[in-house]
Amino acid sequence: MADVKLSIIYYSATGTVHAMAQRMAAAGADKAGAQVRLRQVPELAPDEAIASNAAWSQHFDRTKNEAKASADDVVWADAVLFGSPTRYGNIASQLKQFIDTLGPQWQQGLLADKVYAGFTASMTAHGGQESTLLALYNTIYHFGGIVVAPGYTDPLKFADGNPYGASHVTGGTNSDPLTDVQHAALDHLAVRAVTMAKRLKTG
Repeated sequence: MADVKLSIIYYSATGTVHAMAQRMAAAGADKAGAQVRLRQVPELAPDEAIASNAAWSQHFDRTKNEAKASADDVVWADAVLFGSPTRYGNIASQLKQFIDTLGPQWQQGLLADKVYAGFTASMTAHGGQESTLLALYNTIYHFGGIVVAPGYTDPLKFADGNPYGASHVTGGTNSDPLTDVQHAALDHLAVRAVTMAKRLKTG
C-alpha cells in the first residue's frame, strides 16, 4: 500500500502557527511515515499593516519564499491539517480565502472522504481557540470530509486540554514558546490523522 499523503496548510502572521505546522510535518513524516507537503497560504494584508508589527514583518520576510498552497495540495492528500491563528473566534482571512478558492474541486467531489483536522493559536486562554476550530470544521462538513479531532484519545490530551484539535496560548506579548505539552499534542494530532487516513485507504 502506498504511503498516506498528508498536507499541512496554514497561515501564520508572527510565526507561532508556522512552528506548529513544522512540528506536525516532522511528526507526520518521522513518526507516522507519511508523505508530507507543508504549505503556507499567501499573505493578503497590505504592506503597511505588516510593517506596523515587527514580529509580523520579520516572519513575513523569513517565509515569503516558502512553498505556497494550491488546490492540488488538498486534492493530492489523504489527510489535511489546516492551521490558523484565531481572528475574532474564527480562522484568519488568509486561510479562509484559500479555502474559498476550492469551489471547483468541491463541485467535482475531490475534497470528500479525506481526513481533516485543525490547529490554532491565540494570545489568551479564552481567545477563541475552540470556536476557531469549530468554525473551520463547518467547512469540512460541506466538503464531505471526515473530521478526526483528537478528543481525549490519549492521556496527554488532559494536559493540553483541547479535544477539538491542537492549540497554543502565546501570552500577552505574543511570545510564549511552544512547550513539551504542545509538542505532544501536535505530534498526537498528526499521527492520529495519518493513522485514520491509512485505515480508510486499506478499508
